[in-house]
Amino acid sequence: MRISVLGGGPAGLYFAALAKQLGPGHEITVWERNAPDDTFGFGVVFSDETLGGIEHADAGVHEAMSREFARWDDIDVHYRGTVTTSGGHGFAAMSRKRLLAILQQRCRELGVDVRFHTGAPDVAELAREYDLVVAADGVNSAARTRFAGTFEPTVETRRCRYIWLGTDLVFDAFKFHVLETPHGIMQIHGYPYGREGSTFILELHEDVWQRAFAPIAAADLAPGESDEKSIELIRELCAEVLDGHRVLANNSKWGTFGTVRCERWVHENVVLLGDAAHTAHFSIGSGTKLAMEDALALAACLHEQQSVPEALSAYEEERRPVVASTQRAAQASLEWFENLAQYTHQAPEQFAFNLLTRSRRVTYDNLKLRDREFAGALDEWFAGTLGTTVAPPMFQPVRIGALELPNRVVVSPMDMYSAEDGVPGEFHLVHLGGKALGGAGLVMSEMICVSAEGRITPGCPGLYTEEQERAWARVVDFVHGQTRAKIGLQLGHSGRKGSTKLMWDGMDDPLPEGNWEVCGPSPLPYRADSQTPRELSVDELAEIRAQFVAAARRAARAGFDLLELHCAHGYLLSSFLSPLTNHRADEYGGTAENRLRFPLEVFDAVRAVWPAERPMTVRISATDWHDGGIGADEAVAIARAFAEHGAAAIDVSTGQVVSQERPQFGRSYQTPYADRIRNEVGIPHGMAVIAVGAISSYDDVNSLILAGRADLCAIGRSHLYDPQWTLHAAAEQDYAMPWPKPWAAGKRKPQTGRTDGPEPRLELVRTGGHHTAHARWRPGSDR
Repeated sequence: MRISVLGGGPAGLYFAALAKQLGPGHEITVWERNAPDDTFGFGVVFSDETLGGIEHADAGVHEAMSREFARWDDIDVHYRGTVTTSGGHGFAAMSRKRLLAILQQRCRELGVDVRFHTGAPDVAELAREYDLVVAADGVNSAARTRFAGTFEPTVETRRCRYIWLGTDLVFDAFKFHVLETPHGIMQIHGYPYGREGSTFILELHEDVWQRAFAPIAAADLAPGESDEKSIELIRELCAEVLDGHRVLANNSKWGTFGTVRCERWVHENVVLLGDAAHTAHFSIGSGTKLAMEDALALAACLHEQQSVPEALSAYEEERRPVVASTQRAAQASLEWFENLAQYTHQAPEQFAFNLLTRSRRVTYDNLKLRDREFAGALDEWFAGTLGTTVAPPMFQPVRIGALELPNRVVVSPMDMYSAEDGVPGEFHLVHLGGKALGGAGLVMSEMICVSAEGRITPGCPGLYTEEQERAWARVVDFVHGQTRAKIGLQLGHSGRKGSTKLMWDGMDDPLPEGNWEVCGPSPLPYRADSQTPRELSVDELAEIRAQFVAAARRAARAGFDLLELHCAHGYLLSSFLSPLTNHRADEYGGTAENRLRFPLEVFDAVRAVWPAERPMTVRISATDWHDGGIGADEAVAIARAFAEHGAAAIDVSTGQVVSQERPQFGRSYQTPYADRIRNEVGIPHGMAVIAVGAISSYDDVNSLILAGRADLCAIGRSHLYDPQWTLHAAAEQDYAMPWPKPWAAGKRKPQTGRTDGPEPRLELVRTGGHHTAHARWRPGSDR
């Protein structure tokens, strides 16, 4: 097979060496426009998992790399005059120049034709001449541009600038320094790469860069030239960090990180590799790591498959989910550093934990395994701030207004579609009573509707008759009489999303018969087949406001502990907030202030009749997941407006406002919105923030609470799967939580996982088509 490789960086060279090793008969040509000893940057970082794969694939390359490694276990967070150290992280780094030399030598030994000082011919021409063209030509890939119609690349740039530098100071750990400068907050990412020095990257928000560096930064630099005026100022700003050591430059200039994503990685016999196909922010590790993992997978697939098309298909199928996962983690990390200034009120202990868990790959439990002493100190610090005894963060008490909860777990509001004429029945008693018995601190009802016309479906409950009030009082009395939990109701009106089938008959599908008229701020149907809502007049708004007030009076008499106003998910109040659903030209439409007017009027009217000692909260959709809709900035403003009107908590959800939304689903995918609202609005106003959205593990709850991203976590589907989710979470963490007396005999720690035996040994295994290193149990073996 004749193979052409574009780019003589680590990805291209490593693939060429592996492919030649597995197929000695292959004719492989590598095109590299630079000289053999040209390199940009300083050090590259590898995880233990990646190194396991390299060792298995080519022991000689791994051995040569190992002789160069700087290894460390500690991460030091330098913040507000303190250093917080977390151990057990296990990284290795080396000089990029030495890595290239090792890979070049390996290619020479195997007979790969590496052509330095030689730009590659046009990729279309190479594709006709060679059996396979591997485009490892970096973030500015010419091959990707040439076949952009197939690859469909996007590049997302964000709001930080960075510059890649080196120093002859050899750091003794991975270093994060937070610099408080006259221009604003800046951060250093630094790590050793050998006995000769360290990499350090200075990163800062665009606004800070404009104040500090825009007046002096070089506008035009020749290839390979560094921005010396900026570097001179960096020497001054980082003098305390560098302690007299030099700042080293190598093609060092300001950049904005671009996250490259491609819809496809293969065009006929041309395949993208490494940065040409994808990038991930440097704060979670080296792009070289991802690129070399790509090279390993592609070489293996070529060796195992019968044809080039089959090999390329297998390669993309194998690597795409791994890369997508890495990019999600990298995006979370990137955005955390972009918004770092919002955390500078945090204590050093919490700030360090927040930083370490920013990508959601490192968690509370994970840190306990890595560094038990560090994790224990965090628990002690958190308990000390509350004046309580040490416990997992989720089991620390919390207040919403004057309402004290025994823990920070909320059973999220979940529509059950099981009421008769709006009356909750035996199902609701068992459903909500069972969740309260299961240990959660707060149990929320589904959306309780303020009128028959305000229901979503015929099965939705209400609070507009005496019978409904009595039925709800029965549920509330059970919760209060049999459990430690508090119970809240979510009060709302369906708006344009009403008069639809039960969920299991077709969610959001119109009723085939028995419809009632729907209404909204504007005559805009939710879907093409939905009813067109009646645009509400000002008099009708007053009537609906009165319905909310009447329902709130009934809820108070029924004994609910908390009332949440539903201003999310495209229901009536939510549809007033969003510019996508509110096209009014009167005082209730247009500007953000006007769109807030009716929801705030309803809030104020309900607050006036709701008992003063009982809190009111609000659920919002913090983004519409659609262009032109509400985004994070407006969500902060909405939360601030409700806080100023007396909301004791904001329950931060997202989406479901327009049917054309494109949500970015993933684990805890909505929590960044809760995080920002808590730190920008919640803390200054003494208001709690509830995070919700694909939070399913107690580890994630502990992580979110301890990092200060939320005060409470609302768990939905996991409570449907396991109504005793909170009790079981306590048992699994050895936390002594009170159980209902009739259930006490069943209280025990589940026998899951290993309790003795050898530690896992790192092996390269192939499972389900994935070439990677996994920790597997091998009885009788050492690590």
